[in-house]
Amino acid sequence: MAERQVQHLVDTLAERLGRSVVLDDPEVNLLAASRHFGDADDQRVRAVLQRDVGGSAIGHILAQGVARWTRPGVIPARPDLGMVQRLCHPIRWQGQLLGLLLIIDADGSVSEEETEEVVRAGHEIGALLLGEQLGQDDRRREQESAVADLLGVDPGRREAGVRALDRLGTLRHAASVTVTGLELDDRDGALEATESTLALRIATASVARSRAGFAAGAVLGSRGVLLQTWDRAPTPERLRDQATELRDAVGRVLGEQVRTVAGVGRVRPGLDEAHRAYDEALVALRAARRAPGLDGLALADELGPLDVLLRVPESELTLALVPDELRRLQARDPQGRLVETLRAYLDHAGSSPATAEALHLHRTSLYYRLERIEEIAGVDLADGRTRLLLHLGLHVLDLVS
Repeated sequence: MAERQVQHLVDTLAERLGRSVVLDDPEVNLLAASRHFGDADDQRVRAVLQRDVGGSAIGHILAQGVARWTRPGVIPARPDLGMVQRLCHPIRWQGQLLGLLLIIDADGSVSEEETEEVVRAGHEIGALLLGEQLGQDDRRREQESAVADLLGVDPGRREAGVRALDRLGTLRHAASVTVTGLELDDRDGALEATESTLALRIATASVARSRAGFAAGAVLGSRGVLLQTWDRAPTPERLRDQATELRDAVGRVLGEQVRTVAGVGRVRPGLDEAHRAYDEALVALRAARRAPGLDGLALADELGPLDVLLRVPESELTLALVPDELRRLQARDPQGRLVETLRAYLDHAGSSPATAEALHLHRTSLYYRLERIEEIAGVDLADGRTRLLLHLGLHVLDLVS
């Protein structure tokens, strides 16, 4: 009933204005659309016919800050998206954003009186949306609570989480399970919590919807989580591509000024192992944030020794963990040539031919550098424990530099 009433109000507003009108939810998913009035652009046609606004258009709309708007404003045109200017009215109840009324206004001719008409219609639509929103929020909260329980440490609550997800029909049992974590690296604190949550929710929900019955998206605190079950274990390439898709989805909403990092846990056998996959995803997230060579995306299966080091508490993972021998070498090696040589030597398991080839060095030059390293650092590179200590020290250095 509410859906028909909302559609009627949208149609009535469009007739009064003589303009095309759409109503979107806060995540810019289409809820209702009026008939055309000869002003439809390519973006509107796509949204109505495909019931899909499109990631780029969603990003453009949200990038104007509509999540914070309290009164009507202008969404500028984007010719590259086939999108003309729109008037946008945020529909709110007690500060909560319930929806967005968008009116085609290619030439900026909507008058103040017409804008007031939009606001009045927004009040009526908001009253209807509120009931729907409360029901959706209850379901969302129940799903997010179930995901949190399933990924938590208490076995009893994990079982309750499985039962809740079964009841909601958002996930199904399968041979394998994966967990992907997503975080915003907002070091400048430029984002409001509502913007961050909205971006993470859009990203996880968009991927979850594309695999109905196989995935559940959630926002747990400041972290987006995508929990998935698979009949056939996904390849690392598939998981990497999907994590990239999640990061791109956040980027379309918030723009490129905010760095997004993603971490993927190991493929685990069944939902009983989901909490282990989540723990691994958290370690991978730390790697994605701290390890410069990973470019903000890490798979737990590919971390190697970082998997051990990144389980050290954040407060302990400092320069104090770098061995004295390595710090002495650093202090006497301002250009980093000897440290680079040591890294290559240890990465190649102490093989001089392989190290010389990797560094494009004559073997005599390599032997000279290795002798200098032993002399300055006061170590014996023939000793296995020394090699392990220095190799771990180099990884720590990467993380804390």
